[in-house]
Amino acid sequence: MNKIEAYCDGGCRNNQGISNIGGWGVLLQYNGHQKELRGGATNTTNNIMELTSCIKALQAIKKLHIPIEIISDSAYVVNAFNRGWIASWKANGWLNSKKEPVKNKELWLQLIELVESFEQIVFIKVKGHSNNQGNIRADQLANMAMDELL
Repeated sequence: MNKIEAYCDGGCRNNQGISNIGGWGVLLQYNGHQKELRGGATNTTNNIMELTSCIKALQAIKKLHIPIEIISDSAYVVNAFNRGWIASWKANGWLNSKKEPVKNKELWLQLIELVESFEQIVFIKVKGHSNNQGNIRADQLANMAMDELL
């Protein structure tokens, strides 16, 4: 395989609640090698954890010339890149289609900067909690991170 596969997932227990815990997980695969990453936070959201998983994955990749696939079950992340949401947000002064400020702008800016530093990245949407082993493992890592915060 002449590409890096980055399975990214994030989650949040009691999402939108007053007291919650979130976790993110990443499974990186390249040339038969694997690396697992995870982390968590309190008082967060599912979307923040999804973005964080992608950021952490890209921060861990040092070779900028190898093609990368970001594989995620997050429509929020994948659609932003694949459906032109980011270009629209930028053109509209970081307002969404409802003319409201884009949530998590600071994380989006960080992720966009990382994406732009690589030669080739594609975002691939997979169905969550299906039979995709990489996505299953990233989800497990995110849950392990949340469990560690308890």
